[in-house]
Amino acid sequence: MTAAVCQACGAPGPEVFYRQSRVPANSCLLLDSEKEAISFPVGELELAFCDSCGFIGNIAFDPDLAEYSARYEETQGFSPRFLEFAGGLARTWVDRYVLSGRHVVEIGCGKGEFLTLMAEAGIGSGLGIDPGVDPKRIDSPAADRLAWDTGLFDESYGPLEAAAVVCRHTLEHIPDVGRFLRLLRTALDQSPDTVLLFEVPDTMRVLEEGAFWDVYYEHCSYFTMGSLVRLFRRCGFDVLDARTGYDGQYLLIEARPAEGAGEGPDIEDIDRIRRGVGSFVDAARTARQTWDERLADVSSGGGRSLIWGASSKGVAFLVTMDGEVSAAVDINPNKHGKFMAGTGHEIVGPERVPALDPQLVVVMNPIYVDEITADLRSRGVGAAIAAV
Repeated sequence: MTAAVCQACGAPGPEVFYRQSRVPANSCLLLDSEKEAISFPVGELELAFCDSCGFIGNIAFDPDLAEYSARYEETQGFSPRFLEFAGGLARTWVDRYVLSGRHVVEIGCGKGEFLTLMAEAGIGSGLGIDPGVDPKRIDSPAADRLAWDTGLFDESYGPLEAAAVVCRHTLEHIPDVGRFLRLLRTALDQSPDTVLLFEVPDTMRVLEEGAFWDVYYEHCSYFTMGSLVRLFRRCGFDVLDARTGYDGQYLLIEARPAEGAGEGPDIEDIDRIRRGVGSFVDAARTARQTWDERLADVSSGGGRSLIWGASSKGVAFLVTMDGEVSAAVDINPNKHGKFMAGTGHEIVGPERVPALDPQLVVVMNPIYVDEITADLRSRGVGAAIAAV
């Protein structure tokens, strides 16, 4: 099956290479009961690859199923490891682009944590745009320099006047990425010096690892370094820098409005993406079988398995697996007592893990293994710990 056109470059016929049915339409919503979680609306995944620009998108995505609201709980801000990374990135961008004392707009600011970190690093003022933002959760002396808008970015925000536009882990939630960036370029017509600071997941790693737990409904757009750079240049931006971060999990791109055609690095990765697309289904199947066997070994011996990380990766893992998992653990107290979309697993805090007496804890992101291991051992939990 092919899609009509690529949403990044407009080329005809992106080809579907991966399908998954009945995927929960949201994986970060706080659901109050097991029944509500199990009966949560589902959608279809049909990932299609554009052989012209390398962009991958879910051509079956229905935006009417995607809810972004106050009950959307996506933050990783309770992790010391994540806060260290985010704080360092905020300081780096403030210093590199001389943003001290200046105005910054963040599109898709989540709960507002990163914009707050930028304010603490020296920006003069900021506007955060996100349907799920909750100013009451911002506890910082810098909060009085920030304003919040619970809308979605559209034409009404232009023309934009800001020293920087930040957009972290939002572009992958937007199906028509070309239109979105062209809209942003139009909004910056009178602000040629504004710098764009974007961050998205790195899909090359997902393809090559067969990481099925990193494919879920809200992520309707998937980027490699090359496809991301090509998109920005095509939409009228000069790419100043493009690199990976967070142990290679994220792509970071920095750009400015171009006067004509966008310039920047030439990253020839189409062949590599093509190979990854070709191998993903088999790699994902192998990964699933490996985890199913490990979970089955635990349950057949009378033991319990838990996952640690009750967010998108956790939902994608649980709805794909056949093996038994008893509960999902998360350090975010706002999630405790809630339930995972699609499967109805209860979300528990770390303090409940000793009573559950697990034999295996599956960590949904390997970057958190050290802090999770330290937490478990401090509570006397001797379970095996393994990361996806």
